[in-house]
Amino acid sequence: MSRINVVERDTANAAQGELLDAIQGQLGMVPNFLKVFANSPVALNAFLGLHSVANDGELDAETRERIALALAQTNSCQYCLSAHTALGRKAGLESDEITANRSGASLDDKAAVAVRFALSLAENHGAVTNTEFLEIREAGFNDAQIVEIITHVAMNLLTNILAKASQVTIDFPEVDLKLAS
Repeated sequence: MSRINVVERDTANAAQGELLDAIQGQLGMVPNFLKVFANSPVALNAFLGLHSVANDGELDAETRERIALALAQTNSCQYCLSAHTALGRKAGLESDEITANRSGASLDDKAAVAVRFALSLAENHGAVTNTEFLEIREAGFNDAQIVEIITHVAMNLLTNILAKASQVTIDFPEVDLKLAS
């Protein structure tokens, strides 16, 4: 049971209802973590704006999901791990790739650099080394893509924290945090 109210459409105020309807129209469902966000329409609207901007950038959906999977695993967020496993599969990631991402890697060399860079950003609170910057640039990422990786790290940290703090009920096929050996 969630520690923070999960706003349902039938109990939502006008501002909450408008946002929930928009999400339902786009996704065909309203994930529980967005129902938690809906407690503050201002916070939900800010997240949706950031999410929209981040998804319209240069990073492909597969790389965005790889980063989300690595961060969810590192931050022990079962809700986000479950959600991004489903979203990663929808984006075209295979099981072996998802397992690699959860381990902080990728089967794709360029994507592996992005995943490592994202994890370093999170683990070092943004204080990445010059060597890490050189590696991400040598892998072929431009400044716009680097800024987008940073944005995705921040966005995923936000959702990991919200999901864990609220203990929101997982509404995706549940994935165990423990990696299979």
